[in-house]
Amino acid sequence: MKKKVLALLLCGILGVSGLTACGSKEEPAADAPATETPAAESQGEESKEEPAAGGEGVTLTFMASQDWVYDAEMELGQKFEEETGIKIDYQIIPSDQYYTVLMTKLNSGEGPDIFGGQAGSYDIVTQYDVEKNAVDLSGESWISVYDKFANEQTSVDGKVYGAIYFDTTTDYYMVYNKKIFEEYQLEAPTNYGEYLQVCQTLLDNDVIPSYEPMGDGWHHVMWFCEAGGKFEELVPGLVEKLNNNELKFAEVPEFKKALEQMKEVVDKGYFGDNYLSDEYVDMAVALGSGEYAMTMAKPGSIAEIAAASDGAYTEEDFGMFLVPTVDNDVLNVHPVGPARFIYSGSQNIDAAKKYLEFMTRQENVQYMIDNEAKVENLPYNVGQTPAYSQYTQDFLASYDKSGTVLQDSIKYLNPQWFEFGQDMIAMLIGDMTADEVLQAVDQRRETQATAAGDAAWN
Repeated sequence: MKKKVLALLLCGILGVSGLTACGSKEEPAADAPATETPAAESQGEESKEEPAAGGEGVTLTFMASQDWVYDAEMELGQKFEEETGIKIDYQIIPSDQYYTVLMTKLNSGEGPDIFGGQAGSYDIVTQYDVEKNAVDLSGESWISVYDKFANEQTSVDGKVYGAIYFDTTTDYYMVYNKKIFEEYQLEAPTNYGEYLQVCQTLLDNDVIPSYEPMGDGWHHVMWFCEAGGKFEELVPGLVEKLNNNELKFAEVPEFKKALEQMKEVVDKGYFGDNYLSDEYVDMAVALGSGEYAMTMAKPGSIAEIAAASDGAYTEEDFGMFLVPTVDNDVLNVHPVGPARFIYSGSQNIDAAKKYLEFMTRQENVQYMIDNEAKVENLPYNVGQTPAYSQYTQDFLASYDKSGTVLQDSIKYLNPQWFEFGQDMIAMLIGDMTADEVLQAVDQRRETQATAAGDAAWN
């Protein structure tokens, strides 16, 4: 069973299923997920010029949520311009504003040439209406090397509309500082109760237990959604019942328990005093400084944390465990992430297709793996060499149970990621109850399902 889990998670892009996030100021989120790179300023307004022969002189506008486009991709964008004469104008929007800005542009007929969006077979229809707003990419050369599961999650009725460009082979786990744990004789917690004990010991010794950035509006939602496999284990048939409208979020006691546990963690001070304004972009420095002992991050972030520590720590000084919500012991699998779509109203469709082809070449996939710590692999089977550490491989292999995160398995959840996050914050500061948060999720799901004509709701 362990080998099966490892194959699913590590070999997904080499011909098997792989990893949403979720949207994020880090990412997806989308996932939501979740979505991780430094913010980039828009380099200009959308280009209205007609494409030149061969694409020379064209400027492609590429709009994405913050941290969906890494520095390494922008570097490749410069190489793409040198090769083709086509310039990429990366327009990066704050995570909590992105969807509103994007849909305003799409609905007004003024969309960017390329736009980012969380993948997901439900979400790309209900959230982005890709059959109307995106170009069919099924005939592109890179489709033959596109991971099967990624293909499914960016397709509608057999047509591929998006290209996931995100490491979907690992997910977010709790990363902890081994040196700090050893100093206070602590072990990695295996359940919620042990997590509380660890946090209290750290706090008693003037170490802030967990860095949980809520300023971006997305990261904290994973404390709930990443335990999807455990929820399904506790409530067999949960996902199917929710997707068939046979069960409401507010009717699941385990959901309420998860939210109340997070409220308890906040009330005890285990996220520190600045969690409402903390941002994911500062995660590496926060952990590298030793001020915080834990955070939730992807395995590739460990290298970034070590690099930010100015030599105080190495990658070997950090370990991982699962998010402790509801005594979670089921490895979370997240086979969805931010994708790139070509706007159907673009005047530069051919040039945009060239960009996607360029980014999926073997040498450029490898460049992303080699130059961005958070990317250990991408969902394209082009003969690349993944960057998984032995520790990551051993960690993933140590679990004989795995389950998909909620945002990938439950309809009409990922599109309300930020609204859900806002309600969670309202609960954490005492303006809402856990029951009210779950009722709000149900109301938004009903609205989305009705608009989509979902027979289970109608």
